[in-house]
Amino acid sequence: MPGKRKANEQRPIPARQAMLKVIKRLRRFDYEALLAGGCVRDMLLGQTPKDYDVATNAAPETVVRLFPRTLTVGAQFGVVMVLIGGRQVEVATFRSDVSYRDGRRPAKVVFTEARADAERRDFTINGMFFDPLAEKVIDYVGGQEDLRTGVIRAIGDPEARFAEDHLRMLRAIRFAGRFDFPIEKHTWQALIKYAPKIKRVSPERIAIELEHILVDPNRARGMQMAYESGLLAPILVSVEPRRLEFGIEILGRLPVRCSFALALAALLAECEARNVGQTCRDLRVSNDLRKQIRWLVDNRARFLENIPVTRGHLKKWLAEPLFEPLILLTRCYLKAKGQSLAPLRRLRRQIKELGDEPIAPPRLLDGHELIRLGATPGPMVGQLAEELYLAQLENQVQTKTQARQWVKNWLSKHR
Repeated sequence: MPGKRKANEQRPIPARQAMLKVIKRLRRFDYEALLAGGCVRDMLLGQTPKDYDVATNAAPETVVRLFPRTLTVGAQFGVVMVLIGGRQVEVATFRSDVSYRDGRRPAKVVFTEARADAERRDFTINGMFFDPLAEKVIDYVGGQEDLRTGVIRAIGDPEARFAEDHLRMLRAIRFAGRFDFPIEKHTWQALIKYAPKIKRVSPERIAIELEHILVDPNRARGMQMAYESGLLAPILVSVEPRRLEFGIEILGRLPVRCSFALALAALLAECEARNVGQTCRDLRVSNDLRKQIRWLVDNRARFLENIPVTRGHLKKWLAEPLFEPLILLTRCYLKAKGQSLAPLRRLRRQIKELGDEPIAPPRLLDGHELIRLGATPGPMVGQLAEELYLAQLENQVQTKTQARQWVKNWLSKHR
């Protein structure tokens, strides 16, 4: 029947059930198997983890042998992905990182026991283990106490942790923002000291961490900490400090939920177009994301300059997928400036006056028809097409016959 799954299609089992199957099988063969990292932290906070990571003393080749379906893309670091019940469960062998070659990844790992594995992790709240069968927390690093008091603290020597992996500095900011925890004094001092080294991390990884910070409801606090620590200067080299400060002010006025594009556009709202473009290139964001950010920042300025707008231009704006984010960005910008929201109220009145008029009607004539009417192929066709469509949106032309006459008049003036 329509809407029903095919007989050979199975719904994935719950993530927790998949994790328990993995742990029970490892235990059946006398291997230690525990939950590790962020899922333990989230459970202790009363939150449901998005996924469950398993840590074990079984070697990667043993894990592969024990489970019929696995992916071994991270086996050199002791990580095997077990495919079970339509789910993927990450299984990592307890390890100790011997050295780091590039401020990001370990050059060599040694498989070890649980305590050593905990001590090589980043922050105490991420360094705990949990036995789901005995329902017992195993904490070698003081993570429970730091979670109870609410603090982000590096495990062991914070300078050593940041020297090993420079991206941990942005992760510290992310967790501090997400949980609204302060960063412990020595961890904060080490972060400030090592902040210039963040430029050694790949732009793509930096962009991922920035996205985590910017889509979080506490984004303004996170970015303020990144700014005060000195992390933003080497990341956003094309943005002046005063513009960053104002951008953070706008971030604080965005709604709880917003996209990465809108949040980054808010942070760069006062920047010139060339600096916005350069920042997007520096972060190596996708072309689609770059276009969204550029459109929002560019049109925020044009938007305020042109309210009220003509009927045609208003319809073109309304047809844009980013129109509502643009309105939101403009409102937050005006509030951050301490300016009146009257321009937006005028715009809403104009929108109401449109009534049921179609916002994006089909074009009356296409490019081939314009050329047949005498337009020269090339830039002229593009300009003519846009001006004709604007006239259509203004209700100046409503039929193909009217459009053809309009084109003839336009051509007579532009030859």
